Amino acid sequence: MSIELKKRIMTSFFLLLLLGLMFLYSFILIICSIIIGLICWIEFYALISKVFKKDDIKNKTLRFVYKASSLLYLSGVVFFIITAKTINTDLFVILIFSLSVAIMSDIGGIVFGKFFKGKKLTKISPNKTISGSIGSFIFSLFLIPLFFSYLDTHNFLTIILFTIIISLTSQLGDLLISFLKRKANVKDTSDLLPGHGGVLDRVDGIIFAIPAGLLIFTI
Repeated sequence: MSIELKKRIMTSFFLLLLLGLMFLYSFILIICSIIIGLICWIEFYALISKVFKKDDIKNKTLRFVYKASSLLYLSGVVFFIITAKTINTDLFVILIFSLSVAIMSDIGGIVFGKFFKGKKLTKISPNKTISGSIGSFIFSLFLIPLFFSYLDTHNFLTIILFTIIISLTSQLGDLLISFLKRKANVKDTSDLLPGHGGVLDRVDGIIFAIPAGLLIFTI
């Protein structure tokens, strides 16, 4: 086993432990959500700064727009997570489901991509394949039997459709950050997480999947 793989496994174990503690204890969730949101914003802004390197007026304006809009967006995501855990049980179920779909989409993409390989999905991220994208949808659908009783205000076909939308949003979020990293000519958003890269590298799909789940299930 390579050193890099060992680092990745140990970091994954730590992240899973932290995730479990966040959803068991509200104060841990509040503190960690704020810290993660802040780190993601710092990493995103650093990425944007590398994309728009020149200091002309146009690029300064674009950097400010990205800086302000990303801060507002991430603040909204953090606010929803905290509210869902501490105030609204129904929102908490949607939160857990959306988070789980994003995680399973990531796992499905890796498993199917490694096993079936095949045609590349896009030039934006050379490691992603069409088979991996299909695997993301399939793995996310495995969650429906586990959550169906909690989402019983919607029929089975509707939940399938919503799951596919959340998975698609997660994949698009991943591709968006990959596109920006490609433009910035960097592999990872940072080296904060050994074996994984930056925090934003780990939650890029999640921060898009959670708002998508909130919107489609409540609106």
